[in-house]
Amino acid sequence: MNIHEIGSLLEKVRAVNPLVHNITNVVVTNFTANGLLAIGASPVMAYAHEEAADMAKISGALVLNMGTLTEKEVQSMLIAGKSANEHGVPVILDPVGVGATAYRTDTARRLLEELNISIIRGNAAEIANAAGQQWEIKGVDAGKSNGDTVALAQAAASELGTITVITGKQDIVSDGNFTYSINNGHPFLTKITGAGCLLTSVAGAFSAVEKDLMKAAVSSLVVYGVAAEMAAEASNNRGPGTFQIEFLNSLYNITASDVEGRGSFKKISE
Repeated sequence: MNIHEIGSLLEKVRAVNPLVHNITNVVVTNFTANGLLAIGASPVMAYAHEEAADMAKISGALVLNMGTLTEKEVQSMLIAGKSANEHGVPVILDPVGVGATAYRTDTARRLLEELNISIIRGNAAEIANAAGQQWEIKGVDAGKSNGDTVALAQAAASELGTITVITGKQDIVSDGNFTYSINNGHPFLTKITGAGCLLTSVAGAFSAVEKDLMKAAVSSLVVYGVAAEMAAEASNNRGPGTFQIEFLNSLYNITASDVEGRGSFKKISE
């Protein structure tokens, strides 16, 4: 994988305009939809039991986000996930807040057991708790820890049998054998609601057009991080409100040349 391939994959997302089926949370629905539209994908939010399976099977990817859980929503996730698995549609899981309550932890493990999850993306605490390890969590945010996120990503990928993405100051992607680090991004991403949730859906958009899911995951992180850097510059670092608007603009305006000129990632183990 090289930076030119990542730029080309961004262009492919825009050319294909993949349908991304999101079962996400009420806090981020609008931002997620707008972000997917900006980068060139086609979002749909379909939660009803009666249509979840049908929507999943015609989509390019299915994104399951646990931000605001209800039992009805969990059932929709299972219905959609099983349909996606049956029809070869990649399933991306965002285990929001796992470890904060027993219900969230149990739900994440149920989804991981009953569905074939292609990619799981979360902060270190969420990934650790989903994989049965202990890591401090505060609400839906990772607590302070000096833990080794590279080792965690590798262990979680092996334990869960899925590509694992841990986002933070440095993003890590691992399938248990190959591991990459991504060094793009900006601290303002931690100051707006839904930045991580949208990233998970963007990973879904890239997964919809690229069968190599490691390449899709790494590419989505690089593109997203570069767009965040561009947005911070465009907003003159005035604050998260201006940044959020400019971030949508950057997702829309980012080019393969921007990615190739600014992207920073490397393979750190194999």
